[in-house]
Amino acid sequence: MARAETKIKDGAAPFLEDGEEVLAAFVARPRGWTQSNASAGGGALAGLVGGTIGGKKQEKNMAAAEESGFELPNPMALAITERRLLALKIRSPIGLGLGGDVKELTSSAPLGDVDSIEVKRLAAGKTVTVTVRGVRFVLEVGAGANAKGVAEAFESAKGAAPA
Repeated sequence: MARAETKIKDGAAPFLEDGEEVLAAFVARPRGWTQSNASAGGGALAGLVGGTIGGKKQEKNMAAAEESGFELPNPMALAITERRLLALKIRSPIGLGLGGDVKELTSSAPLGDVDSIEVKRLAAGKTVTVTVRGVRFVLEVGAGANAKGVAEAFESAKGAAPA
């Protein structure tokens, strides 16, 4: 995953303001994506039900982010700088360091508008709850993603920001 984070940091460079740098980043999807795209290993009905529930979760999280003024591309990278939270549209990661190239900056929020970034373990990965301008939305990330690093960089940068 360090390779993916380095790729995000390098790829984000054209979208940064003067003197700004990415402190930490990870690849993510809106919560519900995995469930909506899971194979129908439990049969067609199980796949249909899981896809419907996951799709609704994904739509709910994307709508909440939009309500906060923070758009979530899919697939995406979430990155933190000393000034802003960034949502970057990326190419689909395929593994082994392939894919995941940053395509564009989709959204950003000044750190003063970001209320919190909370990380929780999930079976084979993590969930990251982001609150921007009082509105919560949830992302899902792989087990090796630097979600904790992003949360810690956010706390550190927000604490250092002038009031």
